[in-house]
Amino acid sequence: MITISEAITTIKKAENDADKLIEDSKIKSSEMIDEAKAKSMEMMETAKKEAQEEAESTIFDAETNAKKEALHISNQAKGDVEEIKSKSSGKVAEAANIIVKNIL
Repeated sequence: MITISEAITTIKKAENDADKLIEDSKIKSSEMIDEAKAKSMEMMETAKKEAQEEAESTIFDAETNAKKEALHISNQAKGDVEEIKSKSSGKVAEAANIIVKNIL
């Protein structure tokens, strides 16, 4: 039979073992939380960097397209101006002839 002293010793040892398990669990839990936080921060930084790169790419594409469209509009406007000048020049001579006929 186990004596009271042995029983108390066994209970104390079990309590110490339980306290050690609790402490180890707290440490392991803290480490896991720290690792999760670090990984979360890393993932957020990666996502932020990717979003920034995508935004820059989108802006670059929009600027490129806007420049192309502006150049196209400018070229079309130059062509329209030249066409109007050409038509106007022909009408200036015609108008001058009409004025000369009416004055003379």
